[in-house]
Amino acid sequence: MEKILDRFLRYVAVDTQSNEESESQPSTAKQLNLLRMLCEELNAMGVEATLDEFGYVMGSIPSNVEAKVPAIGFIAHVDTAPDASGADIKPQIVENYDGGEIALKGVPGLALKPSEFPEMLHYVGQTLVTTDGTTLLGADDKGGVAEIMDAVQYIVSHPEFKHGPIKIGFTPDEEIGRGVVKFDVPRFGADYAYTMDGGEIGELEFENFNAASAKIHIQGRNVHPGYAKGKMKNALHIGQELCALLPVDQRPEYTEGYEGFFHLIAFNGAVEEADIAYIIRDHDRAKFEAKKKLMADCVDFINTKYGAGTAVLNLRDQYYNMREQVEPHYFVVEKAVKAMEMAGIPVKIQPIRGGTDGANLSFNGLPCPNIFAGGLNFHGKMEFVPLESMEAASKVILNIISLFAE
Repeated sequence: MEKILDRFLRYVAVDTQSNEESESQPSTAKQLNLLRMLCEELNAMGVEATLDEFGYVMGSIPSNVEAKVPAIGFIAHVDTAPDASGADIKPQIVENYDGGEIALKGVPGLALKPSEFPEMLHYVGQTLVTTDGTTLLGADDKGGVAEIMDAVQYIVSHPEFKHGPIKIGFTPDEEIGRGVVKFDVPRFGADYAYTMDGGEIGELEFENFNAASAKIHIQGRNVHPGYAKGKMKNALHIGQELCALLPVDQRPEYTEGYEGFFHLIAFNGAVEEADIAYIIRDHDRAKFEAKKKLMADCVDFINTKYGAGTAVLNLRDQYYNMREQVEPHYFVVEKAVKAMEMAGIPVKIQPIRGGTDGANLSFNGLPCPNIFAGGLNFHGKMEFVPLESMEAASKVILNIISLFAE
């Protein structure tokens, strides 16, 4: 049986970065390299699995108990975030972590420091997998992929393990908010499901942000600076002015818990024209709608001041808070709580300060809470995952399956 660490390292070696600018599904063809691998591995283990034209791997393990048991799904995404390179990843394995700084050897002077990331100290004595400082790691969500595959490997290797119908799903493009746009829930066949896409060990989530993207194009007017008075419209300055209209205390670096934010993710351009990109997030639907209105009002202000058409806003909803869809089936959350307690894991139920495929799946009729995958500092060069957390997540999957089979 392949160890979960070896499996994880194989998966992160495959570049699967998604691309928001692409209109294809999946957004990048390279995601199919890992999706094909996973489909082939499932079939090799005796699990009936398919890969469809949209990049969805769906596998099915039939029940081995006589009683009628709900079909339970486990889902993870293969893509990595566009925020940092996912190519040529060189993981570092730090055994028996001693609580000190961890040098990221690909960038001289760069280190993971407990003074900056105190949660590192929760994992003293454990095995940490880090980046080398030149890329992200990909534990989001190849940790979840490895955990599901590890659990599948256990199930097919232990026919005495009692279970109902089990459904396995791997998806592309979660990081760009399009992970399950074409996911066929009836074909998947699960009654309830869990995404293995959370953070630290013990996290359990059935609430997430309402989410929207905002892209603003600023059309300026360039004139020779020596003769620009009363004529030039500097798109960069106008863009800065628009950004300054939004509340500073509603930026990600100043918010936590249920507090939403406006997050400036890109600002590119020159005097003649510029492009600005934001993401807008809030757990509360009314506050979410108010944030979108404020963004539109700011654009209107710019157009009133500098002329119609100066700023053009493209505002698009991405996903919504799944709480209203999961709460009527709260027992699926209670099963996960019990599964963690059986594994000796303290449970931390909290809202996701982000999104998950489970949000859109829940609105498509598949209640889908989110369970920890174990990683920390996602989407950047400081990402790491404790091996013991991945092992625990695989055990939680098996415990959930056992609880439903009872």
